[in-house]
Amino acid sequence: MKEKDKVHIYTDGACSGNPGQGGYGIVMEWVGKPYRKEFSEGFLKTTNNRMELLAVIVALEKMKTDEVEVTVFSDSKYVVDAVEKKWLNSWQKKRFKDVKNPDLWKRFLKIYNPKNTKFNWIKGHNEHPQNERCDVLAVAAAKRENLKEDLGYNNSKDLLF
Repeated sequence: MKEKDKVHIYTDGACSGNPGQGGYGIVMEWVGKPYRKEFSEGFLKTTNNRMELLAVIVALEKMKTDEVEVTVFSDSKYVVDAVEKKWLNSWQKKRFKDVKNPDLWKRFLKIYNPKNTKFNWIKGHNEHPQNERCDVLAVAAAKRENLKEDLGYNNSKDLLF
């Protein structure tokens, strides 16, 4: 039986203020092949946790097949623990009542395949080359001009009044 191809996804989110201008950075590598892609995007007003989660979502959405083994490396305990410690299962059962970022978690669940995707936490700002690159991409994205609105963040704030 042929071993499946492997893709490593590295993600990071950044926010200047929390909430504030934010961005995410993604590095995707096809293990054993000289194939690497980078992505980033910035938003006018958002939170760090939203950017950490959005980075993972966008990366998984960019995958063109689920016939590969995917490992997501993130320095976000919020994201990694939500998946690996099964917090997400209980949040889903209670229909995301009193859970932050329900719009993003629901979007995540539409593309997450637990059969081929695993998560690894890595310590941030620890000289890990891909994580450091994601941080550079995220910070630069947050500083761009003409940033997008994070509609999910804005809509969730409207619900508080």
